[in-house]
Amino acid sequence: MRKSFHVHSFVHSYVAELKRSLDSLDVQKINEAIEILYQAYQNRRIVYLIGNGGGATTATHMACDLGKGTLERVYDTHEKRFQVVSLTDNVAILTAFGNDVSFDDIFVQQLRNLVQKDDVVIVLSGSGNSKNLIKAVRYAKKMGAKTVGFLGFKTGGRLGKIVDCPIRIKSVHYGPCEDVQLVLNHIIVSVLAHLKRVSNRSGSAAHNRAIPYQNPS
Repeated sequence: MRKSFHVHSFVHSYVAELKRSLDSLDVQKINEAIEILYQAYQNRRIVYLIGNGGGATTATHMACDLGKGTLERVYDTHEKRFQVVSLTDNVAILTAFGNDVSFDDIFVQQLRNLVQKDDVVIVLSGSGNSKNLIKAVRYAKKMGAKTVGFLGFKTGGRLGKIVDCPIRIKSVHYGPCEDVQLVLNHIIVSVLAHLKRVSNRSGSAAHNRAIPYQNPS
């Protein structure tokens, strides 16, 4: 490695940027997103997740965490569960719409099959300007769905102006933006798991060890 490149300095700079991004999060907006998702859970509405690149993998991750990480008792067939789908996971339909129609349509065409009033669409984006995400959000809102954005680059771009609940990340770097999106997932899922337990009056501890975080206090 070239001596002019200082790894320690780079690491400290990255971590400092990540810390600044986390510290600047709007907790009120996070609470608003939690309320939207908890209402969807109570009303048995479906949550859809969409994103490109790193946002696509976080959409997959969050679908897993919402569906499994919020459970209290995995084998309890009577426990009400989050209904959640990541629209980034079906490679066949993504490539079919991308090839036969347009890459800009890979999410909106799936939503045309699925989304209904009072469902929730969560969009994960760095710049907030991806055409396929904007097109999907506009259609979801037209159908009466609630929209939440985990958005980067300080303003959230065009998506920051159209989603119902934008959570903006105050960084202009993709790495920290995507790191914070995953942290937001873990925070939100952990709070929702707690709210489920409180509403079920089942005590403070859950049998499910897959909950991302349980407050030790």
